[in-house]
Amino acid sequence: MQDCTDGVLSHFREVADRYDIVLCDVWGVVHNGVAAWKEACEALQEFRTGGGRVALITNAPRPSAAVEAQLRALNVPDDVSDAIATSGDVTRDIIKAHGGKGIYHLGPKRDLGVFEGIRSEFSTLEEATLVVNTGLFDDEVETPADYEERLQALAARSVEMVCANPDIVVERGDTLLYCAGALAQRYEEIGGRVVWAGKPYPPIYEKALERLGLKAGEIDPSKVLAIGDSARTDVAGAIGLGYDALFVASGIHATETVREGIVDAEGLMRLFEGSSHPTQVMSRLRW
Repeated sequence: MQDCTDGVLSHFREVADRYDIVLCDVWGVVHNGVAAWKEACEALQEFRTGGGRVALITNAPRPSAAVEAQLRALNVPDDVSDAIATSGDVTRDIIKAHGGKGIYHLGPKRDLGVFEGIRSEFSTLEEATLVVNTGLFDDEVETPADYEERLQALAARSVEMVCANPDIVVERGDTLLYCAGALAQRYEEIGGRVVWAGKPYPPIYEKALERLGLKAGEIDPSKVLAIGDSARTDVAGAIGLGYDALFVASGIHATETVREGIVDAEGLMRLFEGSSHPTQVMSRLRW
Protein backbone atom coordinates (compact mmCIF):
# COMPACT_ATOMS: atom_id res chain seq x y z
CA MET A 1 0.00 0.00 0.00
CA GLN A 2 1.22 3.55 -0.72
CA ASP A 3 0.08 5.13 2.52
CA CYS A 4 0.26 2.85 5.55
CA THR A 5 -1.84 5.30 7.57
CA ASP A 6 -4.88 4.24 5.49
CA GLY A 7 -4.85 0.86 7.24
CA VAL A 8 -4.93 2.01 10.89
CA LEU A 9 -7.31 -0.24 12.84
CA SER A 10 -8.93 -0.02 16.25
CA HIS A 11 -9.66 -3.75 16.50
CA PHE A 12 -8.31 -6.89 14.86
CA ARG A 13 -11.85 -8.18 14.34
CA GLU A 14 -12.26 -5.55 11.61
CA VAL A 15 -10.12 -7.68 9.28
CA ALA A 16 -9.79 -11.08 10.96
CA ASP A 17 -12.26 -12.84 8.68
CA ARG A 18 -9.99 -12.17 5.67
CA TYR A 19 -7.42 -14.66 6.95
CA ASP A 20 -7.08 -18.36 7.65
CA ILE A 21 -3.60 -18.23 9.18
CA VAL A 22 -1.87 -15.79 11.52
CA LEU A 23 1.89 -15.84 12.03
CA CYS A 24 2.31 -13.74 15.16
CA ASP A 25 5.44 -12.26 16.65
CA VAL A 26 5.86 -12.81 20.38
CA TRP A 27 8.09 -10.26 22.11
CA GLY A 28 6.56 -6.79 21.66
CA VAL A 29 3.15 -8.12 20.64
CA VAL A 30 2.11 -10.92 23.02
CA HIS A 31 4.35 -9.78 25.88
CA ASN A 32 7.04 -7.21 26.63
CA GLY A 33 9.52 -9.51 28.35
CA VAL A 34 8.01 -8.81 31.76
CA ALA A 35 4.29 -9.57 31.44
CA ALA A 36 1.73 -10.79 28.92
CA TRP A 37 -0.42 -8.31 27.02
CA LYS A 38 -3.89 -9.56 27.95
CA GLU A 39 -5.70 -7.93 25.02
CA ALA A 40 -3.27 -9.41 22.50
CA CYS A 41 -3.70 -12.88 23.96
CA GLU A 42 -7.48 -12.51 23.81
CA ALA A 43 -7.30 -11.41 20.16
CA LEU A 44 -5.41 -14.56 19.18
CA GLN A 45 -7.77 -16.73 21.20
CA GLU A 46 -10.80 -15.17 19.47
CA PHE A 47 -9.22 -15.70 16.05
CA ARG A 48 -8.69 -19.38 16.82
CA THR A 49 -12.22 -19.71 18.22
CA GLY A 50 -13.49 -18.48 14.85
CA GLY A 51 -11.62 -21.23 13.03
CA GLY A 52 -8.32 -19.50 12.30
CA ARG A 53 -4.95 -21.07 12.93
CA VAL A 54 -2.10 -19.32 14.75
CA ALA A 55 1.62 -19.98 14.82
CA LEU A 56 3.77 -17.87 17.13
CA ILE A 57 6.91 -16.99 15.20
CA THR A 58 9.80 -15.49 17.11
CA ASN A 59 13.44 -14.60 16.68
CA ALA A 60 14.24 -16.07 20.08
CA PRO A 61 17.56 -17.96 19.81
CA ARG A 62 16.16 -20.90 21.76
CA PRO A 63 14.16 -24.03 20.91
CA SER A 64 10.40 -23.66 20.84
CA ALA A 65 10.01 -25.75 24.02
CA ALA A 66 12.02 -23.15 25.96
CA VAL A 67 9.92 -20.31 24.54
CA GLU A 68 6.75 -22.19 25.48
CA ALA A 69 7.98 -22.43 29.08
CA GLN A 70 8.80 -18.70 29.10
CA LEU A 71 5.35 -17.82 27.82
CA ARG A 72 3.73 -19.81 30.60
CA ALA A 73 5.93 -18.03 33.17
CA LEU A 74 4.66 -14.70 31.80
CA ASN A 75 1.04 -15.93 32.05
CA VAL A 76 0.47 -16.22 28.31
CA PRO A 77 -2.35 -18.82 27.92
CA ASP A 78 -1.46 -22.01 26.03
CA ASP A 79 -4.45 -21.63 23.72
CA VAL A 80 -3.24 -18.43 22.02
CA SER A 81 -1.62 -20.59 19.32
CA ASP A 82 -1.55 -23.93 17.57
CA ALA A 83 2.23 -24.01 17.23
CA ILE A 84 5.49 -22.16 17.93
CA ALA A 85 8.47 -21.71 15.60
CA THR A 86 11.69 -20.01 16.68
CA SER A 87 14.89 -18.88 15.03
CA GLY A 88 16.51 -21.22 17.54
CA ASP A 89 14.74 -24.12 15.83
CA VAL A 90 16.13 -23.02 12.46
CA THR A 91 19.59 -22.55 13.99
CA ARG A 92 19.54 -26.12 15.23
CA ASP A 93 18.84 -27.31 11.68
CA ILE A 94 21.85 -25.32 10.44
CA ILE A 95 24.14 -26.72 13.17
CA LYS A 96 23.09 -30.26 12.28
CA ALA A 97 23.84 -29.64 8.60
CA HIS A 98 27.26 -28.23 9.52
CA GLY A 99 28.11 -31.34 11.55
CA GLY A 100 28.34 -29.56 14.89
CA LYS A 101 32.16 -29.30 14.96
CA GLY A 102 34.37 -26.32 15.76
CA ILE A 103 31.59 -24.13 17.17
CA TYR A 104 32.24 -20.86 18.92
CA HIS A 105 29.16 -19.80 20.88
CA LEU A 106 28.82 -16.04 20.95
CA GLY A 107 26.11 -15.40 23.51
CA PRO A 108 24.94 -15.87 27.10
CA LYS A 109 24.77 -19.22 28.89
CA ARG A 110 20.98 -18.96 29.04
CA ASP A 111 20.94 -19.69 25.29
CA LEU A 112 22.87 -22.97 25.52
CA GLY A 113 19.57 -24.80 25.07
CA VAL A 114 19.90 -24.21 21.33
CA PHE A 115 22.59 -26.94 21.34
CA GLU A 116 20.76 -29.39 23.60
CA GLY A 117 20.35 -32.88 22.14
CA ILE A 118 22.41 -32.25 18.98
CA ARG A 119 26.08 -32.80 18.25
CA SER A 120 27.97 -29.68 19.32
CA GLU A 121 31.73 -29.63 19.73
CA PHE A 122 32.77 -26.24 21.08
CA SER A 123 35.94 -24.40 20.12
CA THR A 124 37.85 -21.25 20.94
CA LEU A 125 37.42 -18.08 18.95
CA GLU A 126 40.88 -18.62 17.45
CA GLU A 127 40.11 -22.14 16.13
CA ALA A 128 36.37 -21.98 15.39
CA THR A 129 34.99 -23.00 12.01
CA LEU A 130 31.45 -21.77 12.79
CA VAL A 131 30.15 -19.00 15.03
CA VAL A 132 26.70 -19.45 16.51
CA ASN A 133 25.66 -15.95 17.53
CA THR A 134 22.77 -15.86 20.00
CA GLY A 135 23.47 -12.38 21.36
CA LEU A 136 25.66 -10.34 23.67
CA PHE A 137 27.17 -12.05 26.70
CA ASP A 138 25.61 -9.38 28.94
CA ASP A 139 22.96 -7.40 27.07
CA GLU A 140 22.22 -5.16 30.06
CA VAL A 141 25.64 -3.48 30.03
CA GLU A 142 27.36 -4.29 26.73
CA THR A 143 26.97 -2.85 23.23
CA PRO A 144 28.17 -4.14 19.83
CA ALA A 145 31.25 -1.90 20.17
CA ASP A 146 32.52 -4.20 22.92
CA TYR A 147 32.80 -7.01 20.34
CA GLU A 148 34.74 -5.23 17.60
CA GLU A 149 38.05 -6.99 18.24
CA ARG A 150 36.44 -10.45 18.30
CA LEU A 151 34.41 -9.80 15.16
CA GLN A 152 37.45 -8.48 13.29
CA ALA A 153 39.45 -11.59 14.24
CA LEU A 154 36.71 -13.93 13.01
CA ALA A 155 36.18 -11.99 9.78
CA ALA A 156 39.91 -12.11 9.07
CA ARG A 157 39.66 -15.93 9.00
CA SER A 158 36.38 -15.88 6.98
CA VAL A 159 34.51 -17.83 9.68
CA GLU A 160 30.83 -18.16 8.89
CA MET A 161 28.39 -16.80 11.47
CA VAL A 162 24.91 -18.15 12.11
CA CYS A 163 22.73 -15.39 13.54
CA ALA A 164 20.19 -17.09 15.77
CA ASN A 165 18.27 -13.88 16.40
CA PRO A 166 18.17 -11.32 13.56
CA ASP A 167 16.55 -8.68 15.81
CA ILE A 168 18.74 -5.61 16.33
CA VAL A 169 17.07 -4.62 19.60
CA VAL A 170 14.36 -6.02 21.84
CA GLU A 171 12.05 -4.46 24.39
CA ARG A 172 12.46 -5.60 28.00
CA GLY A 173 9.95 -3.69 30.05
CA ASP A 174 10.61 -0.06 29.08
CA THR A 175 14.23 -0.68 27.99
CA LEU A 176 15.64 -1.54 24.56
CA LEU A 177 18.51 -4.05 24.59
CA TYR A 178 20.86 -5.09 21.79
CA CYS A 179 20.34 -8.53 20.23
CA ALA A 180 22.37 -10.94 18.10
CA GLY A 181 21.28 -9.12 14.95
CA ALA A 182 23.26 -6.06 15.97
CA LEU A 183 26.46 -8.14 16.12
CA ALA A 184 25.66 -9.92 12.85
CA GLN A 185 24.94 -6.61 11.11
CA ARG A 186 28.36 -5.31 12.15
CA TYR A 187 29.98 -8.59 11.06
CA GLU A 188 28.57 -8.16 7.57
CA GLU A 189 29.74 -4.54 7.48
CA ILE A 190 33.36 -5.66 8.00
CA GLY A 191 33.09 -8.40 5.38
CA GLY A 192 31.97 -11.40 7.43
CA ARG A 193 29.49 -13.94 6.03
CA VAL A 194 26.24 -14.34 7.98
CA VAL A 195 23.52 -16.97 7.69
CA TRP A 196 20.34 -15.45 9.13
CA ALA A 197 18.10 -17.99 10.91
CA GLY A 198 15.00 -15.92 11.68
CA LYS A 199 12.71 -13.21 10.34
CA PRO A 200 12.68 -11.64 7.76
CA TYR A 201 14.21 -14.65 5.99
CA PRO A 202 12.05 -17.48 4.55
CA PRO A 203 13.27 -20.53 6.56
CA ILE A 204 11.53 -19.53 9.80
CA TYR A 205 8.23 -18.93 7.98
CA GLU A 206 8.56 -22.35 6.36
CA LYS A 207 9.21 -23.84 9.80
CA ALA A 208 6.08 -22.14 11.21
CA LEU A 209 3.89 -23.46 8.40
CA GLU A 210 5.44 -26.91 8.80
CA ARG A 211 4.46 -26.84 12.47
CA LEU A 212 0.90 -26.16 11.32
CA GLY A 213 1.11 -29.14 8.97
CA LEU A 214 1.34 -26.92 5.87
CA LYS A 215 3.79 -26.12 3.08
CA ALA A 216 4.43 -22.64 1.71
CA GLY A 217 3.66 -23.70 -1.87
CA GLU A 218 0.32 -25.20 -0.89
CA ILE A 219 -1.30 -22.17 0.71
CA ASP A 220 -2.90 -18.99 -0.61
CA PRO A 221 -0.57 -16.16 0.54
CA SER A 222 -3.50 -13.72 0.59
CA LYS A 223 -5.01 -15.77 3.44
CA VAL A 224 -1.93 -15.38 5.64
CA LEU A 225 -1.39 -12.45 8.02
CA ALA A 226 1.86 -11.78 9.83
CA ILE A 227 1.63 -9.65 12.99
CA GLY A 228 4.64 -7.94 14.53
CA ASP A 229 6.26 -4.79 15.90
CA SER A 230 9.43 -4.63 13.79
CA ALA A 231 9.56 -2.84 10.44
CA ARG A 232 12.83 -4.57 9.52
CA THR A 233 11.89 -8.16 10.40
CA ASP A 234 8.12 -8.64 10.81
CA VAL A 235 6.80 -6.31 8.12
CA ALA A 236 9.58 -6.76 5.55
CA GLY A 237 9.54 -10.54 6.00
CA ALA A 238 5.80 -10.84 5.51
CA ILE A 239 5.56 -8.52 2.50
CA GLY A 240 8.53 -10.25 0.89
CA LEU A 241 6.66 -13.54 0.96
CA GLY A 242 3.40 -12.07 -0.32
CA TYR A 243 1.62 -12.10 3.05
CA ASP A 244 -0.28 -9.20 4.57
CA ALA A 245 1.38 -7.54 7.56
CA LEU A 246 -0.23 -6.00 10.63
CA PHE A 247 2.21 -3.66 12.33
CA VAL A 248 1.89 -3.20 16.12
CA ALA A 249 3.16 0.32 16.71
CA SER A 250 3.57 0.14 20.50
CA GLY A 251 6.56 -2.25 20.40
CA ILE A 252 10.18 -1.40 19.62
CA HIS A 253 9.20 1.58 17.44
CA ALA A 254 6.82 3.08 20.02
CA THR A 255 8.81 6.30 20.49
CA GLU A 256 8.61 6.91 16.73
CA THR A 257 5.04 5.85 15.96
CA VAL A 258 2.83 6.32 19.05
CA ARG A 259 1.75 9.53 20.77
CA GLU A 260 -0.37 9.29 23.93
CA GLY A 261 -1.47 5.77 23.02
CA ILE A 262 -2.54 6.72 19.48
CA VAL A 263 -0.75 5.87 16.23
CA ASP A 264 1.16 8.92 15.01
CA ALA A 265 0.62 9.21 11.25
CA GLU A 266 3.69 11.32 10.52
CA GLY A 267 5.96 9.08 12.58
CA LEU A 268 4.54 6.03 10.87
CA MET A 269 5.22 7.40 7.41
CA ARG A 270 8.76 8.38 8.37
CA LEU A 271 9.46 4.89 9.69
CA PHE A 272 8.31 3.13 6.53
CA GLU A 273 9.62 5.65 4.03
CA GLY A 274 11.53 3.76 1.35
CA SER A 275 10.71 0.33 2.79
CA SER A 276 7.92 -2.25 2.78
CA HIS A 277 4.67 -0.79 4.12
CA PRO A 278 2.39 -2.78 6.42
CA THR A 279 -1.09 -3.69 5.23
CA GLN A 280 -2.65 -2.66 8.54
CA VAL A 281 -1.51 -0.87 11.70
CA MET A 282 -2.69 -0.97 15.32
CA SER A 283 -1.32 0.74 18.41
CA ARG A 284 -1.67 -2.58 20.27
CA LEU A 285 -3.15 -5.88 19.20
CA ARG A 286 -6.72 -6.20 20.50
CA TRP A 287 -9.79 -8.03 19.32
